[in-house]
Amino acid sequence: MAYDVMYTANATVTGEGRKGTGRTDDRRLEVDLSVPKGMGGDDGPGTNPEQLFAVGYGACFHGALKAVARKEKIDVDGSTIEAQVSLGKADDGMSLAVSLTVTIPGVDQAKAEELVEGAHQMCPYSRATRGNIEVSLTAKTA
Repeated sequence: MAYDVMYTANATVTGEGRKGTGRTDDRRLEVDLSVPKGMGGDDGPGTNPEQLFAVGYGACFHGALKAVARKEKIDVDGSTIEAQVSLGKADDGMSLAVSLTVTIPGVDQAKAEELVEGAHQMCPYSRATRGNIEVSLTAKTA
């Protein structure tokens, strides 16, 4: 599949993987990484890959939602995305599951569901995960 690259993010992680540091080459993002207690860690002050993925997916999905709504001339001001990323054991190893709860005030339920599905088709994170991990979507109107 050919495509024109619009942007490339560059990051470096050092340390012990889930317990170390990560930073982007422009130093706009620098984070300490910690292992959550649920994974046998000390639940230190840092973040973890699942939290970073949740923020990234949520932000990307919100951008896609706004693009779909703009195309349909629908106001989605005040909309929010709550993203949950779960890491668990599967038969063939570790796996992720994502749950996105999308709240769009000022539209009816059917329109909210239509907008969420449109965003899911457009969002690069959704496209990358489709068929690879479980992604559940919930549309709410308030």
